[in-house]
Amino acid sequence: MATQHTTEEVLLDVKGISLSFGGVKALSNVSFDVRKGEIRAIIGPNGAGKTTLMRIINQITAPDSGSLIFDGAPLSKHHISDIGYLPEERGLYKKMKVGEQALYLAQLKGMSYDEALEKLKFWFEKLDILSWWNKKVEELSKGMAQKIQFVVTVIHEPKLLIFDEPFSGFDPINAAIIRKEILELSQKGTTIIFSTHRMESVEEICDHIALINKAQTILEGPIEEIKKQFANNSYEVITIDRVLNENDYFSIISQKETNYSLLLKEGKTQQEALQSIIQQTEIISFRKEIPSMEEIFIKAINNA
Repeated sequence: MATQHTTEEVLLDVKGISLSFGGVKALSNVSFDVRKGEIRAIIGPNGAGKTTLMRIINQITAPDSGSLIFDGAPLSKHHISDIGYLPEERGLYKKMKVGEQALYLAQLKGMSYDEALEKLKFWFEKLDILSWWNKKVEELSKGMAQKIQFVVTVIHEPKLLIFDEPFSGFDPINAAIIRKEILELSQKGTTIIFSTHRMESVEEICDHIALINKAQTILEGPIEEIKKQFANNSYEVITIDRVLNENDYFSIISQKETNYSLLLKEGKTQQEALQSIIQQTEIISFRKEIPSMEEIFIKAINNA
């Protein structure tokens, strides 16, 4: 079920979106809303419908049914300038010079030449790529071209940014740079939706997720709430020595030296288990284990 927010908070409201291609359902009754300033991850297995959904939001593809409300009004062509879209399949004109192409693409988004030039110079200096201005695109590596496309996507300061696999093609250093820029844009009020297979990126920068599987939304909401929902009665215990034995209160799932993963037995409480551990050995720490987004992803898909 989609999380409900007030109209004033919501930038994008996705309501019951469905789409089929040749009798095959690409999306089936997908619903969720995205608050202003939120970073929302759209995740799911390959072929789940993530890219199709982002193409619908960007008005490249029309749904068979359902509606999208953008900033309080039905999504329409006049909202194009309010949205920046970086597709997974990138494309720049290889024979054009980087600066010329960036200026051309910025002006297609409604910017004047002078405004585009000023903002492009700002971004090129910020990302330390000003020396690429007069290079031809064909001279750039994949990662370098990705940086140019990122700049062109954000240059007109849209209300909503949509990134499909934004870290694809980047080495760890440049992925960290782009991740930092995405966080800064969010802090300034930009709303961001992105699709990724990298669950560590979801953990690091996202507020909310929508997990799509077999064309349907099977999990949606704030990450912290979802983690609590998927947490079970497992605890991490670090002891002074290795002496810790199972008893009536817990079983040992795994052990690495003095680091134990425990599962409470049915009907037993955290306090009871802790008291029984203290009777056996001295402990350094005792805390509830919170599942990672990767663990949640796998469990949700397997249980769907």
